[in-house]
Amino acid sequence: MTPVSTPADLRALTSLRFLAAAWVVMYTFWPDLKSSLVPVAVTKGYLGVETFFVLSGFILSHVYLQAAGDRRFRYGGFLWARVARVYPLHLLTLFGVMALGLVAVAAGMTIDGHVLSWASLPAQLTMTHAWGLAPVAGFNHPSWSISAEWFAYLAFPAFVFVAWRLRSRPGLAVAGAALFLVGLYLAFEAVAGFSLTEATFRWGALRIVPCFALGCALYLVYRRAPLKRAGLWAGAFAAAMAVSASLGAWDGITVLLAGGLILGLASMTNAGAGWLASKPAVYLGEISYSIYMVCVPWQILAVNVAARLTGAEDKRLSLVVWLVVVALLPVVAAASYHLVERPARTGLKRLAERRRAGRTDIADKVNSPERVLQPSETIV
Repeated sequence: MTPVSTPADLRALTSLRFLAAAWVVMYTFWPDLKSSLVPVAVTKGYLGVETFFVLSGFILSHVYLQAAGDRRFRYGGFLWARVARVYPLHLLTLFGVMALGLVAVAAGMTIDGHVLSWASLPAQLTMTHAWGLAPVAGFNHPSWSISAEWFAYLAFPAFVFVAWRLRSRPGLAVAGAALFLVGLYLAFEAVAGFSLTEATFRWGALRIVPCFALGCALYLVYRRAPLKRAGLWAGAFAAAMAVSASLGAWDGITVLLAGGLILGLASMTNAGAGWLASKPAVYLGEISYSIYMVCVPWQILAVNVAARLTGAEDKRLSLVVWLVVVALLPVVAAASYHLVERPARTGLKRLAERRRAGRTDIADKVNSPERVLQPSETIV
């Protein structure tokens, strides 16, 4: 069967990135709301990270698998593109939290001792702080997942090696990835005493592996033939995922359903994706990385300021104040996206292009597979 001709970008999946980030934001900010009600689905918001991990495997396979199979994949160029994508904002938020912590200490305020963890700084700078190389999370805690992503990027050729050999057996690939995920989750919890989906700086590098593998396997299904009636499948998986999270079902079930949702959304044409393909939804998806990375720095700053202005000594805000704080997060994220994330990414990619142009002639540059395969803004 001939692989389908895939579009340059899958807009519904870009919008899904925002929804996953919003789930994590609710999980992070809910303790700052003065309310005794805590929806179970909110307590499962850390699974938004698993959704990102599955999506990462799917999208990177979408962009690079065929080139890797044809031996046109350039590992160095791939890694540089990944560094350009994640590292500048990681540095910004790392030093941003560092500055907030130092200002707080200078002002005589009490902060969590783990925030300014100088012992973890080398691992933070090398994005290896989710590999068990940092004593504590330190600084911008959510960045542990970027370290996990970096691990998956470095190991991407291994994922590709398996995926390419199973390209004609997508059903087997998905079944194998699902069994691997379930088996690893059960084994880890039996040994560690807690769920792998709750691991961060100590086991984050392991946490991404089954999700990334699932995303690669699901792409093989899409590559061979997108789901028919994709909208119905996407809706069914979304509903099942919502029910699973709301009932507090075992995390592995919700993660597998998230994979089904990703496959369903990918199978929808951009023209048929409705509001998920709209410019506002796609834009929110494009800034989702910034939303995720500035979430905790903004929480530290905004919640403390709001609590002081409103006299909330326990730092639990009224509903109106809390909504304002949360609603301003995408605004702050948009600023970091346009002022730091996107310009730095563009600059680093241009630097790589100039260096490549200096080593090759014009014809070689034009025909470079790395140039052809440069992913669009919406699917990175």
